[in-house]
Amino acid sequence: MFIPLATYVHHLDPFAIQFTETFGIRWYGLAYVAGFFVAFLLLRWFVKLGASELREDQVGDFVTIVALLGTMLGGRLGYMLLYNFGELAANPLSFFDFLGGGMSSHGGIAGMCIVAWFYARHQKISWLGLGDNLVVVAPVGVFLGRLANFVNGELFGRVTNHAWAMKFPSELNEVVDSPGGGRDWAFPTPMLRELAEKGNQAVPGLVDKFDHLVSSATASGQSAHFAVVELITEASRENEAFRAMLGEILTPRHPSQLYEAAVEGVLPFVVLLLIRLKWKNLYHGLLTGIFFIVYAVGRISVENFREPDAGHIMGLTRGQFYSTFMIGVGIAFLVFALVRKRRNQLPG
Repeated sequence: MFIPLATYVHHLDPFAIQFTETFGIRWYGLAYVAGFFVAFLLLRWFVKLGASELREDQVGDFVTIVALLGTMLGGRLGYMLLYNFGELAANPLSFFDFLGGGMSSHGGIAGMCIVAWFYARHQKISWLGLGDNLVVVAPVGVFLGRLANFVNGELFGRVTNHAWAMKFPSELNEVVDSPGGGRDWAFPTPMLRELAEKGNQAVPGLVDKFDHLVSSATASGQSAHFAVVELITEASRENEAFRAMLGEILTPRHPSQLYEAAVEGVLPFVVLLLIRLKWKNLYHGLLTGIFFIVYAVGRISVENFREPDAGHIMGLTRGQFYSTFMIGVGIAFLVFALVRKRRNQLPG
């Protein structure tokens, strides 16, 4: 028995507040800000509980350094190296295109670890002690980031017939293997123009705007595809009738961003917070090891529902492949913690 296909077409606005057509405050940016604020509150709470070697007056500086240098730069560099190295090699300045999107959770985690190591050496405190508290709060940022991915309609899931499936307009930017070899758009520009013609009555002037974008791109020797997809997506957000027309050519997919928010964010946060509160003076490195393993296992599992956004490695998605190494790192942290048996040395 097949469950009827879902008909909901994603139409959430990525802007929380929009000042111009292309500039405003995005939910993605607010997710980062909220994550850093929650991290500050939690880390300060751990200090008060006696579960941290930091002093209360150090928490703000620590969060700021980890946020800017670790999470932001690490996440961006990780994305460029692991998922988009070709563009980085061809144009190194593309690294600084933060507004263009592209952040890697694996890169962000690695960045936090590195920055925390330097900070610990400078302050002469335990790096693993810092890490044990940092990994408790990190899943909050992951959770909020995945919710922002959902709001943006990006990193959607694989095709499914489950009743809770959704249709994502960003599918229009998918690339597939063409019959004659090579790669081509799954929804070619002429097909999108037919959609614009069909919806021109519901959205007056849509065809004219479409043709203008194509003409401008052609004159400059560029592809108009991304621009016309953005035009169609924006029109679908604003007009319900046109949104229904768009839904006729889209395929229902897993809302995998929400799965990831739960499995990569909520689950490790709850597990690690309960352990932190129950045992405030564990051997340094135990919580870090548990985080690496729980996050990696969850990521590997949930990737089965997500549409791969890059090529496979040894039959695994990139997210699964990189996560396998995290399990080994997590085990190493656990072994080191049990051998070293270092506990908190609270500041005087």
